[in-house]
Amino acid sequence: MKRAGVILILVLAFCGLADSAYLTQHELTGTPLICNIGSLSGCNIVAASQYSHLFGIPLAEFGVLFYSIIFVLAALELILFNQLLRRLIQGVAVIGVLSSLYFVFVQIFFINAFCIYCAASAAITLLILISASFIESIRRRGNPTESFPHLSMPPTT
Repeated sequence: MKRAGVILILVLAFCGLADSAYLTQHELTGTPLICNIGSLSGCNIVAASQYSHLFGIPLAEFGVLFYSIIFVLAALELILFNQLLRRLIQGVAVIGVLSSLYFVFVQIFFINAFCIYCAASAAITLLILISASFIESIRRRGNPTESFPHLSMPPTT
């Protein structure tokens, strides 16, 4: 089951990488984003806003970096079967979800426009975190005092 979860993370990271690469390509060429999905047409407004850059770097490039890191960690985990790699995937995914929440908040309350590509990235990031929690349990299994004998209760008399 863990292998299937890691493969799912690889597929999701690839999809997120494609999404971020498209947004990065838009940033580099200046071509408008294709964004006529129902009433969701705020992609170009969000992409042109002052909030679309962090430290002078387009957020889409951070997305490419984020998904590349997740992809590499998941690919390594398939080969090495390492708990540390699974924990790193979880940690990076948590950072991604928190960042996504912040950027969705900014879109709604500051920009007053909604980008479907950004929403897709946030959903992919959340699915990666959910998948990562299935491949490595966040909770410790067993008796917690086995790992920490100094926390065991003294015998009662």
